[in-house]
Amino acid sequence: MAPVRMYCTAVCPYCIAAERLLMAKGVAGIHKIRVDLDPGRRDEMTARTGRRTVPQIWIGDTWVGGFDDLSALDRQGRLDPLLAGPPD
Repeated sequence: MAPVRMYCTAVCPYCIAAERLLMAKGVAGIHKIRVDLDPGRRDEMTARTGRRTVPQIWIGDTWVGGFDDLSALDRQGRLDPLLAGPPD
């Protein structure tokens, strides 16, 4: 399974929803980058994505975007192959 990284905050409902969706898909662990604890990380996130809102999610090397983007990928049937990672 591809590694998942997520810029997030502790109380963001969209971050929680993204985590729940990913866990339901079998993701065992998410590397969380808490921008509420380290404001410099929010600057880093903004520089990488052009967005200031959380969550911002990467699956492997692919930037997915936020929860709405993640959910749309799931509805389109494109999330599971992305989570599976590249073929061996």
